[in-house]
Amino acid sequence: MQGDSLLRRLLDRLGPARSRTLGQFLRFGVVGTIGFVVDTAVLYAGLAVGLGLYGGRVVSYLAAATTTWALNRAWTFRGQGSGPAMRQWAVFVVVNLVGFAFNYGTYAALVAGVPFVAQHPVIGVAAGALAGMVGNFVLSRRFVFGGSHAGGS
Repeated sequence: MQGDSLLRRLLDRLGPARSRTLGQFLRFGVVGTIGFVVDTAVLYAGLAVGLGLYGGRVVSYLAAATTTWALNRAWTFRGQGSGPAMRQWAVFVVVNLVGFAFNYGTYAALVAGVPFVAQHPVIGVAAGALAGMVGNFVLSRRFVFGGSHAGGS
């Protein structure tokens, strides 16, 4: 197939290290999409129980961060990083606070400044997720799952 040939040529031009990084980034994006679904579902559940747009978002972010850490550990960066799982989770959450700042800041600005987004907060969640994704990938790859150490607990 022509598409396979084109992909193969692209990967050959990138070389093995960049191809591996591209694969990780694409898996990170898939995991992020799952995290987005968790984030949105928990936000709407939080709204239903009265947490409000901002408190609900903090809870939904923590739920999504835990989900994405687990999936990134098991799939995106399998076999990378080391140390106890709880320590790695804590480092993931701390390192991803940079992405959270972009994520939550984008969300809060849109909810506060765009009435349509306040009525449909999923738009703010999506915009925030995109704003934080690249920074989260770079920081997670380097500080949480850095190196090519085997395992972790």
